[in-house]
Amino acid sequence: MTNPVLDQERVAFLEARRKSAPKTALLPAWPRYDKELPLVELEVTWVRFSTLNHRTKAEQLREMQKSGRFDLFSADPLGPEAQEAQYGILRSQEGFALLKEDLKERQQQEPAVVTAEGVLINGNRRSAALRSLFIDDSHAQARYVRCLVLPGDATPTELLDLETELQVARDFKEDYSWVNEALLIEELFNREGKSWDRVARKMHRDVNDVRNLYEKLQQLHQLVALSDGTRHHVDFNDNESAFDELAKHIRNKPKEEAESVRSTYYLGTLAGVNYRDLRNLRRQDAADLVRREMEADPALQPLLRTVESASQDVEGGDALDELLGGDDAPTGLTDVLSFLAKKKLDEVVRLADGQAAVVGDLFGTIRSAVTAAAREALEEKKDLEALKTPVDRVVNAIKDGERALAALPKARRFDEWDEDAFQANVASLKAVVAKLERRE
Repeated sequence: MTNPVLDQERVAFLEARRKSAPKTALLPAWPRYDKELPLVELEVTWVRFSTLNHRTKAEQLREMQKSGRFDLFSADPLGPEAQEAQYGILRSQEGFALLKEDLKERQQQEPAVVTAEGVLINGNRRSAALRSLFIDDSHAQARYVRCLVLPGDATPTELLDLETELQVARDFKEDYSWVNEALLIEELFNREGKSWDRVARKMHRDVNDVRNLYEKLQQLHQLVALSDGTRHHVDFNDNESAFDELAKHIRNKPKEEAESVRSTYYLGTLAGVNYRDLRNLRRQDAADLVRREMEADPALQPLLRTVESASQDVEGGDALDELLGGDDAPTGLTDVLSFLAKKKLDEVVRLADGQAAVVGDLFGTIRSAVTAAAREALEEKKDLEALKTPVDRVVNAIKDGERALAALPKARRFDEWDEDAFQANVASLKAVVAKLERRE
């Protein structure tokens, strides 16, 4: 990776500021051996937010999709348009008001980290909060942000390594959503030669942890792609458990079961079904169970006819089928997903019976159908467990009896051995066996 051309005017300004305040501090996360960096005070209106920061990656994807500007954060990262969009993302993040209050009360506790041209590598949220305090609340003490300044020859690879290390450093950590953390892992995985060991070492995490995050992100990628711009990665920050269970379940499953469970989870997640209910549908016929519930609901029959008609009109196959690599006609839930995933909740669709329906209302009815299928599956599971339990317990009892028989000669050699107590237990066991033999 080549080092980008720096804004020399900003570099010169920051160099002058560094010389006028020659303080230093250690940054242990900096990958070079020399970890002592200049410490300066910079005006919060002068520093620039990083548009490459992975803590806001999902939010940036949403803004680019909504604006139709896929170079919004890359064409001119330090320009007013990109900076205002990034500032807006930072201000809209959960906990921003609480962060402002904390900074107002306790002031800045840890230094931010900036490049040689004043771009924030760490401390973006804190700097945004200070800027808001200074501009919006006229809080004079928030005018400056203390920053450690990186060398002018810092490379993009070093900056990514630093961000990764700071992500796991307790003193500097700013919360990542699971989606943004997974996007960081995805970038590291591609950069590190697709080596899970190397990614895990950089993240100071277990290999299984980083791999699980990567795999559930791949499921999210598919659902977002299926929505064709209607939904965004950031919309699913609260659905981590569902994507986690989905990714783990389908990892080594046959294609048919993986597709059935995946489409069920996708539709259930879009409809707002609780993941605790969805987990009952981790079975090969999951999509068929849900489909039957939908077909039995008179309120959903016009939707199913509409979906069938729309699928027949589409040339080139079903969108989800293409994403999942299938070659056959849509089955189970794929046609319903393809129809609804691209629709906004407040969108009105005309159904086969001539009635208009709000998509959000349709999802509400689908939620009931998926939940009913999940609870039916749970009851079937309980029935199956009830059917298997007697046999399983007898098999285990036989194994325990064989172990007891093998241990008996040695046990009888001890003076403390109580033969009468043992025979009393054997008699109780015979009584249980006699009851098991009855066909009542």
